[in-house]
Amino acid sequence: MATPIYPLVTVDDLQAMPDDGNRYEVIGGEILMSRAPGLTHQRISGKLYRLLGNYLDTNPIGEVLATPGIVFSEIDGVIPDIVFFTHDRAKLILSAERIIAAPDLIVEIVSPGSDNQRRDRVVKKQLYAKFGVREYWIADPESMTIEIITCNADVQPQSAVFQADDEIESTVLPGFSFKVSSIFPS
Repeated sequence: MATPIYPLVTVDDLQAMPDDGNRYEVIGGEILMSRAPGLTHQRISGKLYRLLGNYLDTNPIGEVLATPGIVFSEIDGVIPDIVFFTHDRAKLILSAERIIAAPDLIVEIVSPGSDNQRRDRVVKKQLYAKFGVREYWIADPESMTIEIITCNADVQPQSAVFQADDEIESTVLPGFSFKVSSIFPS
């Protein structure tokens, strides 16, 4: 028996959908839905956003945005929790009201559930590497860890997991650091 072939969903298809309160993304032409993030997720996002914003206030090298849409291709459009891009990169990735190419840094905060774990740790990790995101952070409230994946065109992506008292440093934000435990609720 042959495997059925379904039409791919495009970013334009998503734009045409009515707003039902859910968050939709499309990766590889497959539609993915998630509900609004919970309070723990939002608190972590807020803390990370403030840390990045404070850093950029004193080191004005770029811009940080919360939940922007990124359109990598006709069949790849996502809504990361946080993105950062340098001013130089902005010239290459911004088009009207959209980000149309890889920012320097993407942060995803894992929501509960195996589907969300798989989406952030496998599907988005592959997508972001494919399109050239230089640094990808996966903040996991359950394990209270941050995994940082760094991508360089010349080598395989490198991954490291940081826990409670570990200090995070970024390859795209010179001099930026914070303690992992500072972003997770006590």
